[in-house]
This record gives sequence, structure tokens and C-alpha cells, in this order.
Amino acid sequence: MNAQQIIIPKKATSSLNVRRVMTPNLNDRWHCHEELELVCFHKGTGTLFIGDHIRTFLAGDLVLIGSNLPHHWRYDHSIRLLGDNTPFTTTLHFRRDFLGQTWLNLPEAKAIKSLLLKAERGVLISGLDTKTLFGNVERICDADGFRKILDLLDCLRKMTECKGLNTLSSRGFQYTGNKVETDRLNNIYHYILTNFQENLNLEKVAQVADLAPSSFCRYFKVTTGKTYSRFLQDVRIGYACKLLLSDQLSVKQVCYSSGFRNYTSFHEAFKAATGMTPKAYLEKHQVMDV
Repeated sequence: MNAQQIIIPKKATSSLNVRRVMTPNLNDRWHCHEELELVCFHKGTGTLFIGDHIRTFLAGDLVLIGSNLPHHWRYDHSIRLLGDNTPFTTTLHFRRDFLGQTWLNLPEAKAIKSLLLKAERGVLISGLDTKTLFGNVERICDADGFRKILDLLDCLRKMTECKGLNTLSSRGFQYTGNKVETDRLNNIYHYILTNFQENLNLEKVAQVADLAPSSFCRYFKVTTGKTYSRFLQDVRIGYACKLLLSDQLSVKQVCYSSGFRNYTSFHEAFKAATGMTPKAYLEKHQVMDV
């Protein structure tokens, strides 16, 4: 896997880096960094990449990303309809040893240590649990001095108690940097995310990568951990989930709007990816919203 290594700037007065990001797709590149990253998605929807995992993110989702785990997210084009001053995310960067080298070995830190180990694969929290956590992150933004540290510890503690906590990247995913391929992989991602609703045949995507179709398939599998067809299917299923939750289209309309050309294939792919049919998925989330 190939990711741009970036350095998070530090302030002399703080061991944490907290910012409210008001520009969509500000860092729209596959990248990684030594610091852990906590992201609150306030408004908008889009596609999230964590290691070899891909999914749709929604407003209200919270993600914790481990050290040097490649990631990026891309907002939907419709997000630009929001005002320029609308906050999209709050992002917090911190080092694993922000309280020293040995603090995670304390008996009292056992649950937080387990959480940070899960973060090595990426952690997603969604639903009612995030309302309290968003408040914690906002307090970290506004706090001064040691209060920031206390609020971060409280936020991590509350995350350990969340029931809706999901790890993302697969256990077998391993990152090995290869600087030469950064632009190629980002171009492929950009092309797929821009055109996934169309009939994306293998030859078209291979041209973007400047590879023969057979070579492209091997390249994509090695660099992303997924086959091209599986990756494209995941993008389309993620978008279908989002359309279902918008409650504006029928299941059949969602199928074709997501890029599928066959209704039966859509049902099979959706159930394989989510464990339920589109109708059951919709009913489940309608109950959760009551």
C-alpha cells in the first residue's frame, strides 16, 4: 500500500493538535502519520478509506485512526452546496505516549490500551454514542492547559464504553510504503469515486493507471488488499446504504442509482456486504431513529 507520509505540526504550548476543518476535501489524499487521529464528522456524507476498508460515512460518525494507518476520506460533490463557513469536521491528533512512555501499562489504563490497539485497524463509532463524544471533543477544542489532557482521557474512557464500536481494516492488512506509486493510486481512487455510477469496465480504469488490464488487476490487489471488482462493489454498496437512509428512492431506484445494472445482483451483493437485504437494512435503521 502506498500513502503520503505527512508531519502534523505541533504547538509549543500543547501536546495535542486540535482543529475545526471547514473546507471539504482539504486533505483528499491517501496519507498516514505517526499521530493517532480522532475525527468527528459534523455535516455531510462521503466515502471513507481506512487501510483496506472502504465505507460511506454520515454526519454524526466518529473515527479513531491508529498510528501510520493509511487513510483518507472524500466528501460527496453535493457537500459543496453547504455554506463555505459550515464546519465539516473536528480533527484531533495525539501521540500514543502523550502522557509518557509507560502510562498505558497502568492497570487503570487497561481499557484505553485495548482501544488504542483496536485503533491500529481503525475504529468507527456511530449512533447515539457519538453525541456525548462530540461534546467531549468540542471541550478539548476549547480547553486550555492540562484541561485538554483531562478531557482527552475522559473522551477515550467513554469510547471504551461504547457498544456501537466497530473495527474497520482487516487483521491481515499491512502497510508498506512505496513513494513512487502515490499519484497512481490516488488517480485510481479519484476516477472510481467520480464514475462508479457509470458502467466502469476494467479497460477504462486500467488506462487511468497506465497499465494493461491484467497487470492492473494484480497491481490493485497487491496495493489495496482487494480485487478491483470487490472495491468497486464496496463503493456502490456504501452509496446504496446512504441512498436508502435518505428515504427518497425505492429499493429498485437505489439499485440503479448506485451503479448496479442487475437488480438480483444488487440484492445478492448488498446482503453479502451488510448481512441483510436492502429492505431489512432500511427497517433496522428506521427503528433506530425512532
